[in-house]
Amino acid sequence: MAGMEEKIRQINALYHKSKTPAGLTEEEKALQQALRMEFIRSVRANVKSQLDQISIVEEDNTVVNLGEKYGKTPQKH
Repeated sequence: MAGMEEKIRQINALYHKSKTPAGLTEEEKALQQALRMEFIRSVRANVKSQLDQISIVEEDNTVVNLGEKYGKTPQKH
């Protein structure tokens, strides 16, 4: 997670720079957008992974793994 923490620091630094009078260069804007998209993909994958591990017990005592039932569809990005 250390890599993601560094990316979050970069995102925050670029945000703060964008609020200064100098603003961001076009390259910095592109980097900011790329870092944000990578962060969002990471969060989505993490949440999906966690949800795929959830099992529920039905009223008839059968166990249904939600990842097996719903999580095997291809992800859209």
